[in-house]
Amino acid sequence: MATAPLPRPAVCPACVIPLPDIQVAAPLKDATIILSLPTIHCAGCISAVERGLNATPGVVAARVNLSLKRVAVTAAPDVTAEGLIERLRGIGYEAYDLDPGLLAEAQGDAINRGLLMRLAVAGFAMMNVMLLSVAVWAGAEAATRDMLHWISALIALPTIAFSAQPFFGNAWSALKVQRLNMDVPISLAILMAASMSLYETTQHGAYAYFDAALSLTFFLLAGRYLDYRTRASARSAAQELAAMEVPRALKLMNGREVLTAVADLAVGDIVAIKPGTRVPVDGVILTGESEVDRAFLTGESLPAYAGPNTLVSAGEINLTGPLTMRVTARSRDSALQKVAELVALAETSRNKYTSLADRAAAIYAPGVHLLAAIAFAGWWAATGDLRLALNIAIAVLIITCPCALGLAVPAVTTAASGRLFRKGVLLKSSTALERLAEVDTVLFDKTGTLTLGTPALDAPEKLRPADLAIAAGLAAASGHPLAKAITASAGNLAVTGTLSDIHEIPGHGIEAQLAGEIVRLGRASWVGANPVAQTATYLKVGAAPAVALTFTDNLRPEMQAAIAQLTSLGMKVQLVTGDAQTAAGNVAQRLGITHVLANALPKDKIALVESLTAGGRKVLMVGDGFNDTGALTAAHVSISPASAIDAARVASDIVILGQSLMALGDCVKTARSARRRITENFALAAVYNAVAVPFALIGLATPLMAALAMSASSITVTLNAWRLR
Repeated sequence: MATAPLPRPAVCPACVIPLPDIQVAAPLKDATIILSLPTIHCAGCISAVERGLNATPGVVAARVNLSLKRVAVTAAPDVTAEGLIERLRGIGYEAYDLDPGLLAEAQGDAINRGLLMRLAVAGFAMMNVMLLSVAVWAGAEAATRDMLHWISALIALPTIAFSAQPFFGNAWSALKVQRLNMDVPISLAILMAASMSLYETTQHGAYAYFDAALSLTFFLLAGRYLDYRTRASARSAAQELAAMEVPRALKLMNGREVLTAVADLAVGDIVAIKPGTRVPVDGVILTGESEVDRAFLTGESLPAYAGPNTLVSAGEINLTGPLTMRVTARSRDSALQKVAELVALAETSRNKYTSLADRAAAIYAPGVHLLAAIAFAGWWAATGDLRLALNIAIAVLIITCPCALGLAVPAVTTAASGRLFRKGVLLKSSTALERLAEVDTVLFDKTGTLTLGTPALDAPEKLRPADLAIAAGLAAASGHPLAKAITASAGNLAVTGTLSDIHEIPGHGIEAQLAGEIVRLGRASWVGANPVAQTATYLKVGAAPAVALTFTDNLRPEMQAAIAQLTSLGMKVQLVTGDAQTAAGNVAQRLGITHVLANALPKDKIALVESLTAGGRKVLMVGDGFNDTGALTAAHVSISPASAIDAARVASDIVILGQSLMALGDCVKTARSARRRITENFALAAVYNAVAVPFALIGLATPLMAALAMSASSITVTLNAWRLR
């Protein structure tokens, strides 16, 4: 059992190190301190945090990022993260230290703003040039027509040079490595339409196609922007994991505690671990007894005993008594680092997935170029008119421009993401829906995913009221999860007599005096009980036989229905957890899951995903913890609940924002519907090209007519996308 309530362990594995009697090895040179704020949720929190920190001596400025739940503090060199953490806790906010040097730079907002700005400029220019074109279509001639063309050129050419940069840049990058992508024909069509229009203007031609070039740019930028908006996070899960490592530790030197960078710890160093802090590196306990929370690594829902000769891993939380340990591995070789490396490796593997649009582009781009080249060569050879041959080649490029293909996927993805968002589901990856539609196997983590992670006392009505009252009286002095469950079950039961001299034996349990007898609540070995084959704590009252209080983790109330729905959709459901076989089997039995892998470490979960993948299965992983992060990244597609730790949410393709996971079935059905719509859009684009291209090839379609046809095809695929159900 644990001691009296301690600061609640954070999902962020940064440690809080008390300041007294600590010697700092060297002054902090970094003026920026970054803290994780897992409990902030609104503008009021931002104001309170910034106001509280700015009032702290030595703080120059504090800026909160609500979306990342972090605060960046610019402060004098003598200001420590620990002091700021205590300040924030004093005003009611949890805070945990992060290493700013390992955090990824957030570039997403800049890219998003850049695309939106280019889209706005292209749209504004397109409307103005179209207005000028109306006058030409209405019959403007000679000098008036030329003037309107020149004004259109002055608007269109700078706009194209600015707004079409995303296509030009990607096309050039592909051409430099002798490769074709979708942006190559797009860029060629835009450039040729603009160039031919400028040539026609200089030759006093009757027609110019600046509006066509701008329309192409606008519609394609719209598709690109919609595609980008489906990406909720561009940060690497591996970097997030690394940033959450404990940055400093208490090294024992000549009997004194010296605050030392974790990176400077060497094998053999002795480190002090205070209650409520994270283990900084892998090591073996030398002195002290306690309980450690190792859920991030193993998935175990309950703390484990830690005493002399116990091996502990970086990131585990020391819950009760003070410990000293000998370092057995440097920080770069820790278990936490190995998880980060597994995640990075899995990310690389998953990024090899080729989207439907990319596969279509690989076939489409060479065909478009070849067709336009044949049209140009054929008409030039047949007529000797270079101008006519160029016009027809441009019309072919525009009419076959993959605008419809470019919109086919993002239009559907946007419609689907909007539908799912209204159901409390957030899509983070542009290809998540495509991959989810292919899934045939679902792997569930247990603690925090299938269950609420809160144990409940089994059948309290079967216990003697006197025993339950005594257990609740002892449990009231502890913040242990089992103690909280006992207190909740006891209700208003009161102990007959007075519990006195209540104190904790770290790593063992709670002891007190009652009517001259010793009463204990804790481990079986400590109270002299025979252990049972499930999660339990034991009550010993005087010389009476010990009583076992057993517990069961509460299931999410919706999981039976959610799993039944997935099964009805043809999914094979499995459970993979770091918990013991008994606990895992109990949950699996209650939910009707037949395939269970228990006692699984992070590498074991990844190995299971890879094994299923090698066998031809498309795996969906649903998890919420550090130990799930590698498997989430390695899976074909991954989902995490909103209650998941930051690193798990970053690694996932989809995040369910609500408390219920009932939306899992809706996600799969929407993904399958979206895939059908994408396929339909590709078919519509193919039919459009089959009808329109012959007209362009025989010279019956001008570049202007081609632009109108291209716009019509784009509108068609967009409307089809909004049919998504």
